Amino acid sequence: MERTFNITWLILIGLTILSAVFANLDLANVALIILALSFLKFIGVAFFFMELKKANAFWKVLLVAFLGLLLVVVWAI
Repeated sequence: MERTFNITWLILIGLTILSAVFANLDLANVALIILALSFLKFIGVAFFFMELKKANAFWKVLLVAFLGLLLVVVWAI
């Protein structure tokens, strides 16, 4: 179990570093890329560290739908 925690933690750190790298690039859709990476990090934390993967399917769908709506609203602004 500890190995899985470490792997997940390293992936989250890697995604954070990747977000920082993209933030310093001069690309057209960099905000969308950073939002997508944030989506992946949020899903990783919610499903693994908050143990949402053991929850009812309703809560899983609700969380992903809310996060998707949130990202669309933030991206549209």
